Amino acid sequence: MQIMPTLFKEVLLIKPKLHIDTRGSFCEKFHRKDFIEQIGYQIDFCQDNITHSKRGVLRGLHYQLHPYAQSKLVSVIQGTVLDVIVDIRQGSPTFGKHFSIELSENNRLNIFIPRGFAHGFITLSEKSIFQYKVDQYYHPESEITIAPNDPELGINWILPESEWLQSDKDKKQLMLKETILFDYNKDMNE
Repeated sequence: MQIMPTLFKEVLLIKPKLHIDTRGSFCEKFHRKDFIEQIGYQIDFCQDNITHSKRGVLRGLHYQLHPYAQSKLVSVIQGTVLDVIVDIRQGSPTFGKHFSIELSENNRLNIFIPRGFAHGFITLSEKSIFQYKVDQYYHPESEITIAPNDPELGINWILPESEWLQSDKDKKQLMLKETILFDYNKDMNE
């Protein structure tokens, strides 16, 4: 696998090796031993999730509070999405900044998102199948949603807001300054 840096040193792009022959292709999406050796991050994923979305579906920006915070490994199986990650670690030198990238079935990129970052994506193609592994079970009482249109974040979601399709839960969001955040020096090490 090929590891590529992002705006955040803790968030990594991972391109798995693709094996192609006359039958088609094979790609090892996740190999725990290689992941730990190459990334240096001890991880124990406990749940795999898959979403099917149509164009304009915006999911996020989500995160869970400590001690239910989640690290994620995300990828797209079909279609194209704009994936967005926001640093919510109060005291971090990149606090409030975001990183975005298109993930697709063609570029086969994975993103590793450790705890302390909010995450969301919008489907740009007619439909998408999005897969993510998490290292902590979903805990609805600990979930926070940050408004994807928060002017403080200034995220370009590519599609206009009039085309966004959001769940009722995701429409009840907070601005970044209204949320409970991670303490960069404390929560990240627990």
